[in-house]
Amino acid sequence: MSTDSNQQNSGERKSAIKERHKQTASEVIPDNRQLYIGGGWEPSSSGESFETTDPTTGETLASVSAGTAKDIDRAVEAAWDAYDEVYSDMSTAKRQAMLTEIADVIEEHSEAFARLESLDNGKPITEARIDIDLVTDHFRYFAGIARAEEGRTINTDDSRHVQTIREPYGVVGQIIPWNFPLLMAAWKLAPALSAGNTVVIKPAEETPLSILKLMEVTEDVIPDGVVNVVTGFGPEAGEPLSKHPDIRKLAFTGSTTVGSEVMKSAAEHITDVTLELGGKSPLVIFPDADLEQAVETTITSIFFNTGECCCAGSRLFVHEDIKDEFLDSLTDAAEDLTIDDPLLESTDLGPKVTAEQVERTMSYIQDAEAEGAAFVTGGTQPDDEALSDGCFVAPTLIDGIDHDSDPVQEEIFGPVQEVFSWSDYDEMIELANDVDYGLAAGVLTEDLTKAHQCARDIEAGNIWVNTYNDFPAGQPFGGYKQSGVGREIGQEAVEHYTQTKSIDISLD
Repeated sequence: MSTDSNQQNSGERKSAIKERHKQTASEVIPDNRQLYIGGGWEPSSSGESFETTDPTTGETLASVSAGTAKDIDRAVEAAWDAYDEVYSDMSTAKRQAMLTEIADVIEEHSEAFARLESLDNGKPITEARIDIDLVTDHFRYFAGIARAEEGRTINTDDSRHVQTIREPYGVVGQIIPWNFPLLMAAWKLAPALSAGNTVVIKPAEETPLSILKLMEVTEDVIPDGVVNVVTGFGPEAGEPLSKHPDIRKLAFTGSTTVGSEVMKSAAEHITDVTLELGGKSPLVIFPDADLEQAVETTITSIFFNTGECCCAGSRLFVHEDIKDEFLDSLTDAAEDLTIDDPLLESTDLGPKVTAEQVERTMSYIQDAEAEGAAFVTGGTQPDDEALSDGCFVAPTLIDGIDHDSDPVQEEIFGPVQEVFSWSDYDEMIELANDVDYGLAAGVLTEDLTKAHQCARDIEAGNIWVNTYNDFPAGQPFGGYKQSGVGREIGQEAVEHYTQTKSIDISLD
């Protein structure tokens, strides 16, 4: 095919992508894009708004209200009113029914939510559908355990009766990241509501549309003021939420750097916090691992969600006996991935969420190149004119890089994996733990004894064996070291949204 024909074909594909996204946007973007406070849609107090951009086409998706500290104040007040007047007196059975109905409504609109996530975040539609299924499952899980919270009776002596009960905090604040917009909201919102709290949510400014649509479709399900959403930027809306004196509990997912600032802000009023932060997770492959399964799992570990996953297996430790064969197969699999419009069923990798995130990823790739690392594949942006307006980065495998270098020690948050070979188990474990993070890890082996030992030796809060990026409802998730404080998803999450009250009754 001639160059002119290639260019014409690329131009036609680019036009088709833009038209597809424009049509999809007209069908799924929520009508209401103001702040949701006290059960109503309101403009921000400043009257300002901001644009959210389609990372595939570079075009504007929607204009959204830009909240400020005044709006956070209004939302917190509305949440307390709802707690005092409605939610604190709502029976557990009614809370359970409400959560179940929320799940039903999300399921009813699941395809629209998935397409919206693809537009706003850039994730492939096949992965977006997985996310929305998990959202539904998590609301149903936390509906199911709403009645499972129990206190204890403490044995002392015959002169007293001592018991404990768990009570909600009241109003909690939640700051949601952009990589899994609705799923991360569900991880926080479902247990908070299950435990009896009312909520103020600040979604990421990059991806605010899913949570707005959630409030739009559940207006008749959730009592007014029980869930409030303030869209906007971190300094204007996120920071005021994190340091608000009337927020009793704060949950944040994001980078370790920002999480540290959130923790400092919360400390001003001794606000309890749950933090799910960064990661630089190791994936360890033993020589007895099934090659085909190991390649498939490795692809999932690093290229799922275009690598924009806090628990991504970004450091690969493969035994030297199988490294060459494994790396050849892994390279073939990486190069076979389809980079394209995320709304297409055939797409494996969509764009990164913003041009800023592309620049960040490429800067780490350039750092690795400057240090003399070998690029097994990738290290560039796709040479495809049809995708030139989007935020795409090719899947990248890096070999021969110093483990102490910045690209290895720091979270890249993109489709980039560094490869290391190992022969001595103890030395490998030392390197696997030689980062500031401890969010997750993967172990691939047919020997369960080795798997169990390795899982015990790695310093991380979540260890997958012969799988990766598996998040069933009920499985606690959270990190060691600088990867965070507390746990999400499981029953522990409900405990994090309640506080213990001891009641000591004299029997004399």
